[in-house]
Amino acid sequence: MDSSNLAIELLGEKDIDSAITCIQQAFADDPYSNWVFDKRVFSKERNHASLRTRCIWGMKYAQFYVAKNADAAEGTSNVLGVAMWQPPSIARPSPRSTWRQYLMSFVSPSAWSDWTSNQASAWSLWGAQLQTNLRHGRGGLIVRRYWIWKDAQAEAQQSLWQDPDGYYFCNIITVSPDAQGKGVGRALMDVVLKRADAEGRRCYLESSRDVPNVSIYERMGFMVVRTMQCQDGEKDKGVKLFCMMREPER
Repeated sequence: MDSSNLAIELLGEKDIDSAITCIQQAFADDPYSNWVFDKRVFSKERNHASLRTRCIWGMKYAQFYVAKNADAAEGTSNVLGVAMWQPPSIARPSPRSTWRQYLMSFVSPSAWSDWTSNQASAWSLWGAQLQTNLRHGRGGLIVRRYWIWKDAQAEAQQSLWQDPDGYYFCNIITVSPDAQGKGVGRALMDVVLKRADAEGRRCYLESSRDVPNVSIYERMGFMVVRTMQCQDGEKDKGVKLFCMMREPER
C-alpha cells in the first residue's frame, strides 16, 4: 500500500474498536507505558475501556483522526493509524495545583474566551474516566507515577507554552506495526500541521522514544526544546520524554 491509497478521516463510532487496537499495538512496549503500568497486573480489557472513553470524548472535544486503507470494503474500519490533537490552548497548572494557581491561569483574554469549552471538555473527560475506574478498576495503572508524570507535564508546558494564541498539542500519534514506514504517520500529522501553518500557530508534542521518533518528528519541522524526566524515587530509573515544538511554516 502506498500513501495514495490512504484516507484520512475524523474518527467515527465504527472506527473506535479498530483505533483502540492500533493504539494498544503501538504502545505495547512503549517506555512510558512500561513505566506507568504494572505489567504483572495490566488489564488489556480495562485499558480498552479507558481508551474507548477517550475516543468518545475526543470525537466531541478534540481533533481525532484515523488513517484507513481507501481500498477497504465500504462499511468496514481498517484503521492503520491514529492521531489525536487537542485544539489550540494555553498551558494549565497541574490538576493538583492550588486553586490560586489554577484561577491565575485564566488571566489572559484568550484564556477567558475558551473558558466554557475547556471546562466542559475537562469535566466531561473526568466524569467519564471516573465511571471507567469504578467499573473496571485501575487495571495496573500505578497512580503515583501517573501523577508524577502529570505534574512534570504541567511544569514543562507552563515553561514552554508562552504564546497567548495557544498551541496545537499532538496528544496521540500511532501507526499500526504493519503500516509503519509507508507515510501513514506523516499523512496524519499533515492534516493539522497544514492548518497550523495557515493559522500561524505553533505545534507541540511529547515523545517517549528518542530513537527513531525524534528524528522522524524533526523531519516534520519539530525541534526538541526540553526533556522531561519522570522518576519515582531514587532507585527508579524512570522515563524520559522529549518535548518538541514546531514553528509555523510560512
